[in-house]
Amino acid sequence: MNCGLVIPTLNAGSNFEKLLQQINSQTLPTKKLIVDSESTDGTPELAQKFGFEVLKVQRKNFNHGATRQSALEKILPLDVIIFLTQDIFLKNETTLENLVKIFETDSEVGLSYGRQLPHSNATLEAKILREFNYPAKNQLRTFDSRKSIGMRAAMASNSFAAYKVEILQKVGGFPNVILCEDMYIAAKMLMGGYKTFYNAFAQVYHSHNYTAAQEFRRYFDIGVFHNRESWIRENFGGAGRVGKKFVYEKYSALWQDNPRECCAAFFRDVMKFLGYSLGRLEKILPRFIIKNCTMHKNFWREEV
Repeated sequence: MNCGLVIPTLNAGSNFEKLLQQINSQTLPTKKLIVDSESTDGTPELAQKFGFEVLKVQRKNFNHGATRQSALEKILPLDVIIFLTQDIFLKNETTLENLVKIFETDSEVGLSYGRQLPHSNATLEAKILREFNYPAKNQLRTFDSRKSIGMRAAMASNSFAAYKVEILQKVGGFPNVILCEDMYIAAKMLMGGYKTFYNAFAQVYHSHNYTAAQEFRRYFDIGVFHNRESWIRENFGGAGRVGKKFVYEKYSALWQDNPRECCAAFFRDVMKFLGYSLGRLEKILPRFIIKNCTMHKNFWREEV
Protein backbone atom coordinates (compact mmCIF):
# COMPACT_ATOMS: atom_id res chain seq x y z
CA MET A 1 0.00 0.00 0.00
CA ASN A 2 1.48 3.29 -1.17
CA CYS A 3 0.91 5.88 1.56
CA GLY A 4 1.53 9.60 1.81
CA LEU A 5 1.50 11.94 4.80
CA VAL A 6 0.67 15.66 4.77
CA ILE A 7 0.92 18.27 7.52
CA PRO A 8 -0.31 21.86 7.02
CA THR A 9 2.07 24.14 8.94
CA LEU A 10 2.37 27.71 10.15
CA ASN A 11 5.16 28.48 12.62
CA ALA A 12 4.96 24.98 14.06
CA GLY A 13 7.14 25.89 17.05
CA SER A 14 9.65 24.14 19.24
CA ASN A 15 7.67 20.91 19.64
CA PHE A 16 7.48 20.25 15.91
CA GLU A 17 10.85 18.50 15.81
CA LYS A 18 9.55 15.87 18.24
CA LEU A 19 6.65 15.10 15.88
CA LEU A 20 9.01 14.86 12.89
CA GLN A 21 11.22 12.43 14.82
CA GLN A 22 8.20 10.33 15.69
CA ILE A 23 7.07 10.21 12.07
CA ASN A 24 10.50 9.05 10.92
CA SER A 25 10.40 6.29 13.56
CA GLN A 26 7.08 4.86 12.33
CA THR A 27 6.82 1.31 11.03
CA LEU A 28 4.73 2.58 8.10
CA PRO A 29 6.82 4.12 5.31
CA THR A 30 5.24 7.22 3.78
CA LYS A 31 5.90 9.88 1.21
CA LYS A 32 6.05 13.09 3.29
CA LEU A 33 4.88 16.63 2.54
CA ILE A 34 4.23 19.78 4.52
CA VAL A 35 2.06 22.60 3.20
CA ASP A 36 3.56 25.70 4.75
CA SER A 37 1.80 29.07 5.03
CA GLU A 38 4.78 31.44 5.10
CA SER A 39 6.30 30.31 8.41
CA THR A 40 8.96 32.61 9.82
CA ASP A 41 10.38 30.27 12.47
CA GLY A 42 12.25 27.85 10.23
CA THR A 43 9.47 25.26 10.01
CA PRO A 44 10.02 24.43 6.29
CA GLU A 45 13.78 24.07 6.68
CA LEU A 46 13.35 21.79 9.69
CA ALA A 47 10.85 19.60 7.84
CA GLN A 48 13.24 19.28 4.90
CA LYS A 49 15.95 18.00 7.24
CA PHE A 50 13.60 15.18 8.16
CA GLY A 51 12.92 14.24 4.55
CA PHE A 52 9.74 16.21 3.92
CA GLU A 53 8.94 17.86 0.62
CA VAL A 54 7.63 21.41 1.08
CA LEU A 55 4.69 22.96 -0.72
CA LYS A 56 4.51 26.68 0.02
CA VAL A 57 1.25 28.64 -0.05
CA GLN A 58 0.53 32.25 0.79
CA ARG A 59 -0.89 32.62 4.27
CA LYS A 60 -3.80 34.65 2.97
CA ASN A 61 -4.74 31.82 0.60
CA PHE A 62 -4.78 28.98 3.14
CA ASN A 63 -8.09 27.11 3.20
CA HIS A 64 -8.95 24.06 5.29
CA GLY A 65 -10.33 22.12 2.35
CA ALA A 66 -8.85 23.60 -0.83
CA THR A 67 -5.30 23.62 0.55
CA ARG A 68 -5.58 19.93 1.47
CA GLN A 69 -6.81 19.20 -2.03
CA SER A 70 -3.78 20.98 -3.48
CA ALA A 71 -1.53 18.88 -1.25
CA LEU A 72 -3.26 15.71 -2.38
CA GLU A 73 -2.74 16.59 -6.04
CA LYS A 74 0.91 17.48 -5.32
CA ILE A 75 1.72 14.17 -3.62
CA LEU A 76 -0.13 11.76 -5.92
CA PRO A 77 -0.04 8.93 -6.96
CA LEU A 78 -1.01 7.25 -3.69
CA ASP A 79 -3.33 4.57 -2.37
CA VAL A 80 -3.81 6.24 1.01
CA ILE A 81 -3.18 9.77 2.22
CA ILE A 82 -2.78 10.63 5.91
CA PHE A 83 -3.39 14.13 7.24
CA LEU A 84 -1.98 15.31 10.56
CA THR A 85 -1.86 18.71 12.23
CA GLN A 86 1.34 20.21 13.60
CA ASP A 87 0.18 20.15 17.23
CA ILE A 88 -0.09 16.39 17.80
CA PHE A 89 2.27 13.70 19.09
CA LEU A 90 2.11 10.08 18.03
CA LYS A 91 1.49 7.51 20.75
CA ASN A 92 3.97 4.88 19.53
CA GLU A 93 5.89 3.60 16.50
CA THR A 94 2.92 1.69 15.06
CA THR A 95 0.42 4.56 15.25
CA LEU A 96 0.24 5.20 11.51
CA GLU A 97 0.38 1.51 10.61
CA ASN A 98 -2.59 0.86 12.91
CA LEU A 99 -4.51 3.76 11.38
CA VAL A 100 -4.40 2.40 7.82
CA LYS A 101 -4.82 -1.35 8.47
CA ILE A 102 -8.56 -1.17 7.93
CA PHE A 103 -8.08 -0.33 4.24
CA GLU A 104 -6.48 -3.75 3.69
CA THR A 105 -9.30 -5.67 5.34
CA ASP A 106 -12.38 -3.74 4.18
CA SER A 107 -12.38 -2.28 0.68
CA GLU A 108 -15.51 -0.21 1.38
CA VAL A 109 -13.89 1.94 4.08
CA GLY A 110 -12.92 5.34 2.71
CA LEU A 111 -11.81 7.13 5.88
CA SER A 112 -10.10 6.04 9.06
CA TYR A 113 -9.43 8.30 12.03
CA GLY A 114 -7.87 7.51 15.37
CA ARG A 115 -8.17 8.16 19.06
CA GLN A 116 -7.03 11.49 20.50
CA LEU A 117 -5.67 11.51 24.02
CA PRO A 118 -5.37 14.79 25.97
CA HIS A 119 -2.01 16.54 26.26
CA SER A 120 -0.46 16.58 29.72
CA ASN A 121 -1.51 20.22 30.21
CA ALA A 122 -5.16 19.64 29.25
CA THR A 123 -7.86 21.04 31.51
CA LEU A 124 -10.42 18.68 33.02
CA GLU A 125 -13.02 19.92 30.54
CA ALA A 126 -10.66 19.22 27.63
CA LYS A 127 -9.98 15.73 29.01
CA ILE A 128 -13.70 14.98 29.33
CA LEU A 129 -14.29 16.11 25.75
CA ARG A 130 -11.51 13.87 24.45
CA GLU A 131 -12.76 10.88 26.42
CA PHE A 132 -16.29 11.37 25.10
CA ASN A 133 -15.46 12.02 21.46
CA TYR A 134 -12.68 9.43 21.26
CA PRO A 135 -13.72 6.36 23.28
CA ALA A 136 -11.70 3.18 23.81
CA LYS A 137 -13.80 1.05 21.44
CA ASN A 138 -13.57 0.81 17.64
CA GLN A 139 -16.55 1.98 15.59
CA LEU A 140 -17.34 1.00 11.98
CA ARG A 141 -19.93 3.39 10.56
CA THR A 142 -22.32 3.31 7.63
CA PHE A 143 -25.07 5.70 6.56
CA ASP A 144 -27.45 3.72 8.78
CA SER A 145 -25.39 4.72 11.82
CA ARG A 146 -27.16 8.07 11.75
CA LYS A 147 -30.30 6.36 13.06
CA SER A 148 -28.64 5.77 16.42
CA ILE A 149 -26.02 8.54 16.75
CA GLY A 150 -27.25 11.24 14.38
CA MET A 151 -24.68 13.67 13.04
CA ARG A 152 -21.94 11.95 15.02
CA ALA A 153 -22.03 9.26 12.34
CA ALA A 154 -20.19 11.76 10.13
CA MET A 155 -17.64 12.64 12.79
CA ALA A 156 -13.98 12.49 11.78
CA SER A 157 -10.85 14.54 12.47
CA ASN A 158 -8.53 16.73 10.43
CA SER A 159 -5.77 16.24 13.03
CA PHE A 160 -5.32 12.50 12.60
CA ALA A 161 -7.07 10.79 9.70
CA ALA A 162 -6.33 8.65 6.67
CA TYR A 163 -8.26 8.58 3.41
CA LYS A 164 -8.40 5.95 0.69
CA VAL A 165 -7.54 8.10 -2.30
CA GLU A 166 -9.73 6.26 -4.81
CA ILE A 167 -12.85 6.77 -2.69
CA LEU A 168 -11.85 10.31 -1.71
CA GLN A 169 -11.68 11.25 -5.37
CA LYS A 170 -14.99 9.54 -6.14
CA VAL A 171 -16.79 11.81 -3.66
CA GLY A 172 -15.17 14.91 -5.16
CA GLY A 173 -12.09 15.45 -3.02
CA PHE A 174 -11.68 18.12 -0.38
CA PRO A 175 -14.13 21.04 -0.68
CA ASN A 176 -13.66 24.78 -0.33
CA VAL A 177 -15.00 25.17 3.22
CA ILE A 178 -14.18 27.32 6.24
CA LEU A 179 -13.47 24.21 8.36
CA CYS A 180 -14.97 20.76 9.06
CA GLU A 181 -13.66 19.39 5.76
CA ASP A 182 -13.29 16.06 7.55
CA MET A 183 -17.01 15.90 8.39
CA TYR A 184 -17.88 16.95 4.84
CA ILE A 185 -15.88 14.06 3.37
CA ALA A 186 -17.16 11.55 5.92
CA ALA A 187 -20.77 12.51 5.19
CA LYS A 188 -20.21 12.30 1.43
CA MET A 189 -18.65 8.85 1.78
CA LEU A 190 -21.43 7.50 3.99
CA MET A 191 -24.13 8.85 1.69
CA GLY A 192 -22.26 7.32 -1.25
CA GLY A 193 -22.54 3.84 0.26
CA TYR A 194 -19.04 3.68 1.74
CA LYS A 195 -17.95 3.23 5.35
CA THR A 196 -15.82 5.17 7.82
CA PHE A 197 -13.86 3.73 10.72
CA TYR A 198 -12.90 5.04 14.13
CA ASN A 199 -9.77 3.19 15.27
CA ALA A 200 -9.35 3.38 19.04
CA PHE A 201 -5.98 1.62 18.86
CA ALA A 202 -4.33 4.20 16.61
CA GLN A 203 -3.61 6.98 19.07
CA VAL A 204 -2.18 10.49 19.22
CA TYR A 205 -1.96 13.20 21.85
CA HIS A 206 -4.04 16.23 20.88
CA SER A 207 -6.19 18.68 22.82
CA HIS A 208 -6.94 22.39 23.19
CA ASN A 209 -7.63 24.61 26.20
CA TYR A 210 -9.78 27.17 24.42
CA THR A 211 -10.84 30.41 26.06
CA ALA A 212 -14.46 31.54 25.90
CA ALA A 213 -13.57 33.99 23.11
CA GLN A 214 -11.83 31.28 21.11
CA GLU A 215 -14.81 28.96 21.56
CA PHE A 216 -17.12 31.71 20.29
CA ARG A 217 -15.06 32.22 17.15
CA ARG A 218 -14.61 28.51 16.52
CA TYR A 219 -18.33 27.84 16.85
CA PHE A 220 -19.15 30.85 14.69
CA ASP A 221 -17.20 29.16 11.91
CA ILE A 222 -18.90 25.82 12.61
CA GLY A 223 -22.22 27.62 12.29
CA VAL A 224 -21.12 29.04 8.94
CA PHE A 225 -20.18 25.55 7.80
CA HIS A 226 -23.52 24.04 8.82
CA ASN A 227 -25.42 26.92 7.23
CA ARG A 228 -23.66 26.44 3.91
CA GLU A 229 -23.66 22.65 4.05
CA SER A 230 -27.21 22.26 5.36
CA TRP A 231 -27.52 18.92 3.57
CA ILE A 232 -25.50 17.33 6.39
CA ARG A 233 -28.03 18.18 9.09
CA GLU A 234 -30.88 17.33 6.74
CA ASN A 235 -29.49 13.84 6.14
CA PHE A 236 -27.88 13.06 9.50
CA GLY A 237 -29.84 15.12 12.02
CA GLY A 238 -28.36 16.72 15.13
CA ALA A 239 -26.50 15.36 18.12
CA GLY A 240 -29.74 14.42 19.91
CA ARG A 241 -29.53 12.13 22.92
CA VAL A 242 -25.78 11.67 22.49
CA GLY A 243 -25.21 15.40 22.91
CA LYS A 244 -27.41 15.56 26.00
CA LYS A 245 -25.51 12.63 27.50
CA PHE A 246 -22.22 14.46 27.03
CA VAL A 247 -23.52 17.63 28.70
CA TYR A 248 -24.71 15.61 31.70
CA GLU A 249 -21.43 13.71 32.03
CA LYS A 250 -19.34 16.86 31.66
CA TYR A 251 -21.10 18.89 34.32
CA SER A 252 -21.30 15.93 36.69
CA ALA A 253 -17.53 15.44 36.48
CA LEU A 254 -16.78 19.17 36.77
CA TRP A 255 -19.07 19.54 39.79
CA GLN A 256 -17.36 16.68 41.60
CA ASP A 257 -13.89 18.06 40.88
CA ASN A 258 -14.47 21.79 41.36
CA PRO A 259 -17.96 23.36 41.41
CA ARG A 260 -16.55 26.73 40.32
CA GLU A 261 -15.41 25.13 37.06
CA CYS A 262 -19.04 24.49 36.22
CA CYS A 263 -19.63 28.24 36.01
CA ALA A 264 -16.66 28.76 33.70
CA ALA A 265 -17.72 25.80 31.54
CA PHE A 266 -21.29 27.11 31.39
CA PHE A 267 -20.04 30.51 30.22
CA ARG A 268 -17.95 28.82 27.49
CA ASP A 269 -20.99 26.79 26.42
CA VAL A 270 -23.08 29.96 26.21
CA MET A 271 -20.40 31.49 24.00
CA LYS A 272 -20.40 28.37 21.82
CA PHE A 273 -24.17 28.60 21.41
CA LEU A 274 -24.06 32.31 20.60
CA GLY A 275 -21.21 31.87 18.15
CA TYR A 276 -22.87 28.94 16.40
CA SER A 277 -26.24 30.70 16.19
CA LEU A 278 -24.64 33.83 14.76
CA GLY A 279 -22.65 31.78 12.28
CA ARG A 280 -25.84 30.20 10.97
CA LEU A 281 -26.98 33.75 10.14
CA GLU A 282 -23.81 34.71 8.25
CA LYS A 283 -25.65 35.37 4.99
CA ILE A 284 -27.38 38.40 6.48
CA LEU A 285 -24.54 39.72 8.62
CA PRO A 286 -22.48 42.78 7.66
CA ARG A 287 -18.94 41.91 6.68
CA PHE A 288 -17.35 43.84 9.55
CA ILE A 289 -19.28 41.72 12.07
CA ILE A 290 -18.16 38.52 10.37
CA LYS A 291 -14.53 39.63 10.38
CA ASN A 292 -14.73 40.20 14.15
CA CYS A 293 -16.44 36.88 14.86
CA THR A 294 -14.56 34.37 12.72
CA MET A 295 -11.49 32.38 13.71
CA HIS A 296 -10.48 31.96 10.05
CA LYS A 297 -10.30 35.47 8.65
CA ASN A 298 -8.47 34.46 5.49
CA PHE A 299 -11.46 32.41 4.33
CA TRP A 300 -13.47 35.57 3.85
CA ARG A 301 -10.96 37.13 1.49
CA GLU A 302 -12.32 34.79 -1.18
CA GLU A 303 -15.84 36.02 -0.51
CA VAL A 304 -15.13 39.62 -1.46
